[in-house]
Formats: sequence, structure tokens, C-alpha cells
Amino acid sequence: MMRMIGIVGALLLGVGAVMAQQDVAVQQQNQMKTQGKSMYGLFAKVIKGETPYDQAAIDAAMTELAATVTKIPVVFTPNPKEDVANATFGSSQKIWQNKPDFDAKVPPVSQAIADVKGKVKDTASLKVAFDAIQAKCTDCHETYRVKLK
Repeated sequence: MMRMIGIVGALLLGVGAVMAQQDVAVQQQNQMKTQGKSMYGLFAKVIKGETPYDQAAIDAAMTELAATVTKIPVVFTPNPKEDVANATFGSSQKIWQNKPDFDAKVPPVSQAIADVKGKVKDTASLKVAFDAIQAKCTDCHETYRVKLK
């Protein structure tokens, strides 16, 4: 009986550890999705003419983007060692092999956002802002994001 309790306990600990790792991966994915919502769910759609220009929405998304980008180093501190099930993109293990370089990619993104924040007044200026921010995001994505599907 004690042996069975030990085995069940070990299994529950293992399942708990896997679930905790998955929770970390989901949190990291949600962080990136929040930023993608601003960049591609709003900015890109306005630029393409799919969504009408709305200054209040642009300003709110820019503010949210600025706030969430600064959280990247903290959200990506734990290494989940596995990706979110059925995700299109995942985090490269290179993040945790070179965390200082990964973390150093964040300030340029924050600076790009700060440089354009308050200057976006129409679709043309939004395109300039989008391109500037996207260029800094790409610096990190090229090295630290992997395509899963």
C-alpha cells in the first residue's frame, strides 16, 4: 500500500511539474499575443486599410505596447523547456543560453516605441511608426523565436 501511495505521489508531482511548465509557456505566448494584437491586430490592419483610423485606439494600443514590452525579460525568466501545444511559434532555447543578449533586445524596442509615441496622427505616420517598431522586434524574433508549424 505504501509503495502504491509513493508511486501515485510521484506521478502527481510529475504531472504538476509538466502543467507548471506549460503554464509558463502559455504566459510567455500570451505576452507575445498581447503585443501582436497591437502590432498586427490594429496597426497593420489600419495601414492596409482593413480597419478605419481611430486615434484613440491607436494611442491606447501604443500605450499598451509600451507597457507590455518592458515585461518581456521578466516573463521570459523561467524556461518552460516546452512549447504551447499546437502553437505556430515558440521560444528558442537560445533565450536561456544567452539571456543577457535576449534581455538587451528589449530596450531598443522600448526606445522605438517612445520615439514614435505621440507622433502618430494619421495612417502615413502610423506606417512609419510600425516599420520602426517592427524593425526592432525583428532583431529578437530572428534569433529567439522558432516556427513550430
